[in-house]
Parts: sequence; structure tokens; C-alpha cells
Amino acid sequence: MASLTIWPIDSKRDRKTFVDLPFRLYADDPHWVPPLKGEALGLLTPEKNGWYSHAKAQLFLAEEDGRVVGRISAHIDTLALEMPAEQGFGPGTGQWGLMEAERQDIFQALLAHAEEWLRGQGMTRALGPISQSIWEEPGLLIQGYDHAPTVMMGHAKPEYRGWIEAAGYQPVKKLVTYDLDITQEFPPIVKRIIKSGENNPRIRVREVNKNKFEEEAAIILDILNDAWSDNWGFVPLTPPEIKDVGVKLKPIVFNDLIRIAELDDKPVAFMITLPDLNEAIKPLNGNLLPFGWAKLLLWLRAPKVRTMRVPLMGVRKELQSSRMASQLAFMMIEYIRRASVSRYGASRGEIGWILDDNQGMNSIATAIESRVNKVYQVYGRDL
Repeated sequence: MASLTIWPIDSKRDRKTFVDLPFRLYADDPHWVPPLKGEALGLLTPEKNGWYSHAKAQLFLAEEDGRVVGRISAHIDTLALEMPAEQGFGPGTGQWGLMEAERQDIFQALLAHAEEWLRGQGMTRALGPISQSIWEEPGLLIQGYDHAPTVMMGHAKPEYRGWIEAAGYQPVKKLVTYDLDITQEFPPIVKRIIKSGENNPRIRVREVNKNKFEEEAAIILDILNDAWSDNWGFVPLTPPEIKDVGVKLKPIVFNDLIRIAELDDKPVAFMITLPDLNEAIKPLNGNLLPFGWAKLLLWLRAPKVRTMRVPLMGVRKELQSSRMASQLAFMMIEYIRRASVSRYGASRGEIGWILDDNQGMNSIATAIESRVNKVYQVYGRDL
């Protein structure tokens, strides 16, 4: 009978093995996008990931007959522990994620180790999968297996849902993404709302200036931390994380794809859109060498993509219950839609993730005739 061994890892060699496992497990899945191995490794390395400035994690590997057959991460975010419990985290709530396994019994054994580690750290509740920061890839894909994820979104095997639920985990929160044809103009009522905003001298919607990257990032962060502060799962982004995100995303930041809306000269809303980097990195199979880096560099100079993703949008809380909030959102979406089609050749947009009970954002997505294309589920249970 095969002998299953699970052990906590902390060496660079084991982290590389941790990163390599999905390449084998998803080798026959045409919709899985291999991450760049160097970037995936950096997310697991405390010295290279600002999230570790307020969090800690333990990675586990499972081996059977000399072959790695599973992995999982258990982690605790100290900022998440300080958040109100009604917003999803709060005192005593740890997380697990980055879960992959060949079989259900392997997953159950890995999950037991992750839960035991969390208990040893004083945790009384577990949420998962969250890989690892809430700002990275939260939730398990439960709908939308038939097409590839966009940049910074997750993918998973369909059987994982049953394994998690069989382990006693209950659904806690759904996250959705919306798909839309951006070659089509928006409905007449939306166009009238946009036109009204354009005629309002108090409103200005501008492009960001990449040459003032840090200054613009600070404006967006200030709006983000205000706009999202009451949302489920919110954990404020910290300066070390912002620095990491800047390094990671700056190559795919383009002035005309990120907008800041001002009301009476005060920045009150923003929208970030990214060309779908997954379209460029998928053929590289995780490696920039020997020629992948050159291909990627050429793509970054003048990206032509099918899909644009909107990962973040926010309006200051003082405006969120007003008609002005949706007007500013529609204006930013429309201006970026035009640029995406005319300058980057895009034909499809993806908005999200969005909390399934975020009425404001879901109403905006419905108004522009988009449809839910992927659903992610966060689960939880008491330890």
C-alpha cells in the first residue's frame, strides 16, 4: 500500500517543487494558464512579497511513493484579524489556499495539516481557498471551467468543490466576474447618462500619467481604501504591498486604460483596466528562458489582445448611494471601452471580481448588458 507523507516546507528547493506541481496536474487542461514560475515563487518568498510584512504562512507538500501529489498553504493575516467579524475575517480567523491534490484522500490529509497548524496559532475558524492575500486569487472556481481565466484570476479542477464541501466547509461568499462584448455600444439610457456627465462642468474624467506613477498610485490607493473599507473581506493594502504591485503591474499599465474621476477638482473615483497578460504568457509554459522574455517584451511594447480585465473600480463612500456614483462609473467604463477597441484591438471585457451581493456594481454590470461568466466560492468552518 502506498505511503502518504506530508511535511511543512521552508526551503527554496521545496518552494520550487510547490510551484511546479500544478504544471503536471493541469497538463491536459486547455484552459489552465501556467503562471510565470519566477513570479509564482516570489509570492511564496517572504523576502520578495510585501504581504508577509503583516502575515505569516506555512506551506505543506504531500508525497506518495517518492512523488509529490499535493500541496496546500495555511496562513494568517494579522490585518485581517483586526477587521470586524461581520466583514468576513476578524479575530481567530485563519485561511488556507494554494490547494492542489491528485485525489480526495490526499486533499483531506493536506487540509487536516493546514487546520492543525491554524489551531496551533490560536485560530478558531478557517476560510478558504484564499491564495494567499485576499488581493491575489480568492475563492474556488465553481462556474466557468470552459474558458481560461484572465490575468490575476484563478482556475481549478471541478472536483475540488465536492472535496471541500465533503470536508464540512460551508459557502460563505460568492465572487463573480462579468463578460461583455466591448465592440458594441452601450444601451441608449447608459449613453444618455454619460452625455449628461460630459455636460456637467463639475466632472472631469482623466487618464493617469504613468510618468507620475507613485503619485497616481497614491491617489488610487486613497480612494480604494475608502471605497472598499466596508466590503466583505476587505483588508487595507500596505505600502510594501503597493510597492510590489507597482513593480508587477507597471509593465501593463497604460495611461488610457486607467481613469480617475474628479468632482469639483477632487479625485473621487477610479477604474483600472489591464490587458489580459494571460494571453501572452500562456504559450510560455511558465518560463521566460530561453526566448520567452523577448516575446513578452515585444508584446508589452504594443499589446494587442482579445480581452481587457477590470480588476478594480472604486467610488468614495460619500458618493456611493448617489446617482453620481453610477454616472462616473459609466463614464470611465465607456472611455476605457473606446480605447480598448481602437488602440488595443480588444473585443471582450471582463469585470471583476465583484461580491455577489454588491448591488451597486452588479447593477452597473447589468446595465451595460454584461453577463456572469465565472463564479468563485469562499468557504468556511469552525476549527
